Amino acid sequence: MQRGLPMQPTVVLLKEGTDTSQGKGQLLSNISACLAIAETLASTLGPRGMDKLIVNERGEAQITNDGATILKLLDIVHPAARTLVDIARAQDAEVGDGTTSVVLLAAQLLKEVRGYIEEGVSPHIIMKGFRKAAELAIEHIKSVQITVDKSNPEQFRSLLLKCASTSMSSKLIHSEKPFFSNMVVDAVQCLDQEDLNENLIGVKKIPGGGMQDSLLVSGVAFKKTFTYAGAEQQPKSFRDPLILSLNVELELKAEKDNAEVRVEHVSDYQAIVDAEWEIIYRKLEAIEKTGAKVVLSKLPIGDLATQWFADRDIFCAGRVPADDLQRVVQAVGGSVQSTCSDIRREHLGTCGSFEERQIGGERYNLFTECPKAKTCTLILRGGAEQFIEEVERSLHDAIMVVKRAVKNGDIVAGGGAIELDLSSRIRKHALSIPGKLQLVMIAFAKALEVIPRQICDNAGLDSTDILNKLRMKHANGEQWFGVDVDGSEGIRNNLDAFVWEPSLVKVNAINSATEAACLILSVDETVRAPQSEAQNPGPRAPPGTAQRALRGRGRGMPRR
Repeated sequence: MQRGLPMQPTVVLLKEGTDTSQGKGQLLSNISACLAIAETLASTLGPRGMDKLIVNERGEAQITNDGATILKLLDIVHPAARTLVDIARAQDAEVGDGTTSVVLLAAQLLKEVRGYIEEGVSPHIIMKGFRKAAELAIEHIKSVQITVDKSNPEQFRSLLLKCASTSMSSKLIHSEKPFFSNMVVDAVQCLDQEDLNENLIGVKKIPGGGMQDSLLVSGVAFKKTFTYAGAEQQPKSFRDPLILSLNVELELKAEKDNAEVRVEHVSDYQAIVDAEWEIIYRKLEAIEKTGAKVVLSKLPIGDLATQWFADRDIFCAGRVPADDLQRVVQAVGGSVQSTCSDIRREHLGTCGSFEERQIGGERYNLFTECPKAKTCTLILRGGAEQFIEEVERSLHDAIMVVKRAVKNGDIVAGGGAIELDLSSRIRKHALSIPGKLQLVMIAFAKALEVIPRQICDNAGLDSTDILNKLRMKHANGEQWFGVDVDGSEGIRNNLDAFVWEPSLVKVNAINSATEAACLILSVDETVRAPQSEAQNPGPRAPPGTAQRALRGRGRGMPRR
């Protein structure tokens, strides 16, 4: 009689309830998730892109067509699809524009090779083909990009204006492109041209008025801070004042705060009060001796100090936000002082003009004609709160694009022109390569056409017809022809039409999209930990806590 085989023990590697998906099905599922995200964003691309209205769980609505903002607000949970969110954010942080393009490109790359995955082509061959095609594309961009001469200020400013208006053409503010393009270029040219820190461009939003009421303050503007009664007696404008920035509290402390003083006589109590008044008066007199006419502080300036300054024709503002105070120091010079003693002239700043002005329903403090101005403030006006927020996002994208153009000065034509040129070059090169890599590189070339195709679809044009016309133009060597959403032909030379973009936007988008596509293709298994059924209740309270908490409620505490 044959002996039965010994039973194999069951090996449990993962916690019960852990979800594991692997193999080809898993990869195709990840690709489908990425395509679903791209489908959401696709309609926002280009000058005729639509906007999305996104309402969060608190009922707050936001209207935007910025790819990175939409993905951030959607709160995507699919682990593979989150890769696309990350590349959109990286593109936004690095370049500022092209966030929708990078997501569409990554998803289209995956869509083009989905058939090869189903047929069993190894993902590593596809990844190799993608990387080789991306390398070719970036080399080609660098060989055809046009460098604008920075030594001619007029010509260089004209380049920056074209790049800013191209960035705005797909935003809500496209109807006011000339107005906002000038504002953005002036703002970037206010900054230190070596450092170009866009955080030093302050943005203040005031509901009401029209878009044309927005203004650029070549200095610093911030909302009037909370003030006491004496503030109305202070002067509201100065010429060439000295400005002192403090991190000091000029307020009488209430006696009950953080201290217990036992006194035997009333005179002792009076001495303590007098000492406190003596300290604050000493601080105020030290400030007056510096000759400063405008005193700003991060910390509160109380009613006593406000009235004291008003009597001496000095303007003061307390509780100034830290970033506004930092920008004031950048513009007027000097430094933020943490004490009122030993303040010398070099610690003070100055500006040509200081005034408090009514803008809309708010009062603003404006510092202009600053000698060291490496900062500026955009004051945005508009009807609805959501509209002004979208204007701010649009201007941020334009500022980032102009900043990159200042640093590099290399441009290519937008409107799908460079993508079609790259597509035809990669397709030609692919035909000289044997094996499966040829198919992958042709798929990459075809994926690049998603940008001009989507621009056509969003503008209501016949994308097949226009792409055929463009392919013919590019085959004849007219490399700057792209989509024209306004003309009757549907195509034009976008370089001559001044649809310009910094080449860095395209280089970064192709690099990021290729890396994201390769990352998703390299994943063949997802292991998802089980969700905890009960919310984590936290550590147990020590015994007797409840009794101690209740003791003394409604009855006197027992004496010990």
